[in-house]
Amino acid sequence: MWRDSFRLQLFCLLMAVLAVVVLVHNFFQLEHLDDDTVSGSNWITENNAQHSLSQTTKTTRKPYCGYAQQILSKREQAEEESLLAAIQWPKPPDGKITFAQSTDPTHSDFVIVTPSRFFKVGDQLEVLVRMRDFQGKPKQYGGDYLQARIHSPVLKAGAAGRIVDCHNGLYKVFFTLLWPGEVKVSVSLVHPSEAVQVLLRLREERPDRVYFKSSFKSGRYSETTECNVCLPGGLPVCNFTDLYTGEPWFCYKPRKLSCASRISHAKGGYLKGLLTQEESLFFQSDVNIKRPILSSGPDSVIVKPKAFTDSSSMDRAEDPTASPSGYYYEDQWRSRTHWIHNFNKSDDITECLQGKVIHLFGDSTIRQWFEYLTAFVPDLVEFNLGSPKNVGPFMSVDLKHNILLKFRCHGPPIRFSTVFSSELRYIANELDGIVGGRNTVIAITIWSHFSTFPVEVYIRRLRNIRRALIQLLDRSPKTLIVIRTANVQELGPEVSLFNSDWYSFQLDSVMRKMFSGIAVHFVDAWEMSVAHYLPHNLHPNEIIVKNQIDAFLSYVCPLQT
Repeated sequence: MWRDSFRLQLFCLLMAVLAVVVLVHNFFQLEHLDDDTVSGSNWITENNAQHSLSQTTKTTRKPYCGYAQQILSKREQAEEESLLAAIQWPKPPDGKITFAQSTDPTHSDFVIVTPSRFFKVGDQLEVLVRMRDFQGKPKQYGGDYLQARIHSPVLKAGAAGRIVDCHNGLYKVFFTLLWPGEVKVSVSLVHPSEAVQVLLRLREERPDRVYFKSSFKSGRYSETTECNVCLPGGLPVCNFTDLYTGEPWFCYKPRKLSCASRISHAKGGYLKGLLTQEESLFFQSDVNIKRPILSSGPDSVIVKPKAFTDSSSMDRAEDPTASPSGYYYEDQWRSRTHWIHNFNKSDDITECLQGKVIHLFGDSTIRQWFEYLTAFVPDLVEFNLGSPKNVGPFMSVDLKHNILLKFRCHGPPIRFSTVFSSELRYIANELDGIVGGRNTVIAITIWSHFSTFPVEVYIRRLRNIRRALIQLLDRSPKTLIVIRTANVQELGPEVSLFNSDWYSFQLDSVMRKMFSGIAVHFVDAWEMSVAHYLPHNLHPNEIIVKNQIDAFLSYVCPLQT
């Protein structure tokens, strides 16, 4: 009896000691665990993932950030493969290509096919571009990035061309002749094929060439650390991956502060020394970046008016993917996919927007819409939210006519100055919080700040936005959705490595494909910037913005025909 009692007491004592050991061990772990800290860059892969950020995990990461490790459905995988195949760019032959063998716009030329032919409005004009290297030898492969337009300076008319790479150093450019008179052809080499291959390498191998930072603060003490979609090395990081979309974002953990003490996000800077000496020769402003290619013969044709018919039917192609999507005439954009009303008076805009809430989401190129409308419409008064200049969020109100206009930047990556952490919002999450309806208008643009990352990063972001838009339209079908496309910009050697038109063109192509087939409208800022006579600019001139606004408002308040 006594022995049994002793054994029981001994057993209880051992269990108590074991419990104390486990408790002490747990306390020790808690003291060394930051709620939002992981070792390495944890990757949340599924859309709508709602994993707790307080979990501490270790992962062995593949370059780049294990994007191949994303868990996609079969449908998503097939779409992604199709998108990447659609933007696959022709490669030069194997082996090193010297600068002398690269494309030289001065030695290259173009010819108008059958220039003496009788042309009338509505006809197709074909141009053949012949590329040569700096030795004057014909190029034998494609992959050069060109831009082309037709224009009539006196009429302030212009339209973009459709370029076809023949993969043998020859390119065909097709134009639709849309107005009568003398029409000139202009062709530019944006980047030689050899430079495009460098841009492709940088996109895949050096997505860190733009870096970001966040400030952490507690009391008077503050620290700043580097942030990005993913971070290399085995240092501890703060995991700011979005709980709802699964969009990844990480910052190196401060030495003394917790991850919860983050107060702001900002652009850190641009890396230097990305190119070899030979590669840098492919990026020279006055040599091979956005340089004109001249004609070896006539560079213009005379276009006769079309025989009298209902010309409006020609201007309104039924195919929404018509090329070109529109053209300028007398400095006004005429879309070939929908009727555009020119909102030349502020009262016209007020009448159109009366009783509506307008949400503008994206980057600084759609912020221009907010700035234009606020400046042009007297009764639309900006409400001071105390937001940083050029960052937002911004809001303008017309109490008399019940108009609310709002701008908010998209979530990271975004190369703005200081954005408060509390204002870092993802477009998909914002869309999920909008009720929608016939008086709700949403305009979105998202492209420029993704140019340095692998395209999979952009596809993921658009997939989340598309899901949110489809759900919004399902619950509120009368909500109006407008997508502003990318636009071209001025390029130099440095800008080309981070924000080249070639990067933007690729992203824009992906965006158009991903949003086709759903109830959204497009403002073709790309063609509106290519076709205009003004120099290219990341933030287009006011006359171009005005035409974008006219196209946008024509969706909001369509003309009754």
